[in-house]
Amino acid sequence: MTVRVAIVAGLRTPFGRRGGGLAERSALELGVACVRELLSRTGLAGEIERVIFGQVVPSLQAPNVARELVLDVGLPPTVDAHSVSRACTTSYVAVIELARAIAAGDLDAGICGGTDSVSDVPIAVSKPLARALVANRRARGIGDRVRAFAALSPGDLRVEPPTLVERTTGLTMGEHAEAMGKTAAVDRAAQDELAARSHARAAAGWDDGRLAAEVMTIAGVGDQCVRRGITTADLGRLRPLFGGDGTVTAGNSSPLSDGASAAILMREDKARALGLEPLAIIRAAATTAVDPADQLLIAPVTALPRALERAGITLADLTLLDLHEAFAAQVLAVTAALASPAWAARLGRSQPIGQVDWDRTNVLGGSIALGHPFAATGTRQLVQVARELARRGGGMAAIAACAAGGLGAAIVIERA
Repeated sequence: MTVRVAIVAGLRTPFGRRGGGLAERSALELGVACVRELLSRTGLAGEIERVIFGQVVPSLQAPNVARELVLDVGLPPTVDAHSVSRACTTSYVAVIELARAIAAGDLDAGICGGTDSVSDVPIAVSKPLARALVANRRARGIGDRVRAFAALSPGDLRVEPPTLVERTTGLTMGEHAEAMGKTAAVDRAAQDELAARSHARAAAGWDDGRLAAEVMTIAGVGDQCVRRGITTADLGRLRPLFGGDGTVTAGNSSPLSDGASAAILMREDKARALGLEPLAIIRAAATTAVDPADQLLIAPVTALPRALERAGITLADLTLLDLHEAFAAQVLAVTAALASPAWAARLGRSQPIGQVDWDRTNVLGGSIALGHPFAATGTRQLVQVARELARRGGGMAAIAACAAGGLGAAIVIERA
């Protein structure tokens, strides 16, 4: 008998702006708060056999965030856990790995998700300063301490926060998005229109209560990235980030954010035996990669059709589609490629993947409006779309995202 894997519950913290209301909490603290509240709401702590959780911004204090989370939440210490990291598709991998383990019969239920804080990042120092600090710790007296630092130059005292520069290309994510927008002939007006729509839909989701059920409150802090009432005219007044003829701005890019999200996956038959109504069933998934030097953030074009084919459906069959909005330029380059005969030929297909219907795409806004804590975005998308699919009476939905390194991922879910 084929084991069907159900999404039975999910939750996220608010997503806070860098330096905002969640800045004093570490990524581990955010993940613990999210999972603890999720277990409190569902009462399913006794069913959890494994936790797969991700983090992109490294933590020196809790490098295996999944295991530390298990212990801090109060789950039995016998609950297995491991951490994953795959840039912005980190929690996609957490979902896929957990779903495959359940489908294979390794376990019946587990938690997947991700957490990140860009307000609490490790700061690197120069190698000479690092050596001096190590020598200072080993020093046996004031003389040794003085000698440890004596050879340092002013330049050795520099500190280096983590960078968003792609190592193999030397360009930032934004610079790659700028280049993608030019390649796809995506103009500034279209990018600002997408960004304004993202904010408007996210604000509407908060106003009518759709988002409230899947977002917990931390110390009175709610989502901090949604900008109510912002217009394309407002966005059009922002300066380009990469030169006077550029189109990428702070307004049509996802903001650096803090937050966590999590989902509980379970065998469908077990969930129903427990009296639980699944939010959705995971139908198929795919992870792919492209050459980082060739449109770094285009990989949803390869991941989405692969996941759709594994599910036995097409883009036109979807009730909902949710595309991670790293940058408006990137999203529009991806959607143009999905409809492109040239890209179809490049992928060895006789026909384009299809035209995206914006009435069914990112219906509650996306990462530009909601924020993008790197490791938390995938499970945020998954739970958000599953809940919306239930509100619409069922159907098929897909989520997809790009990531640093030329990576992509997609997941297809269904609800009868």
